[in-house]
Amino acid sequence: MPYQGNPGTSKLGKILSDRMAKQNASPLILDFGSIEADYSLKTNTFPVPIPRSDYTVCRHVGGLVLGTTGGEHGGHNSGNGAHSHGVPVPAIKPGDRVLVAWIQNDATVIDVIVPASSI
Repeated sequence: MPYQGNPGTSKLGKILSDRMAKQNASPLILDFGSIEADYSLKTNTFPVPIPRSDYTVCRHVGGLVLGTTGGEHGGHNSGNGAHSHGVPVPAIKPGDRVLVAWIQNDATVIDVIVPASSI
């Protein structure tokens, strides 16, 4: 329905309308899910199990060991006491509630979700 007095307003209205329709048609980007006993992923919006081979995980939930260095302290005859430690990050496991990002049709587990009362 064109605005009779100003064709520019009509054009702007159509552009905004088209963009809003396109935005509303875009799929959900973030979702919650759970890791099943066979390590398949089941999400809230796609309750069909996704096999372990068909989804990805961010490396910080993949069971890696992160390194940390530093922490000098005195009192040692042989030096300043600088050292490093490995900090293991737990891998996802069956029963975990997870945050999932959908990238087009691919699911990626971002992190494990825990109740706020547990931290």
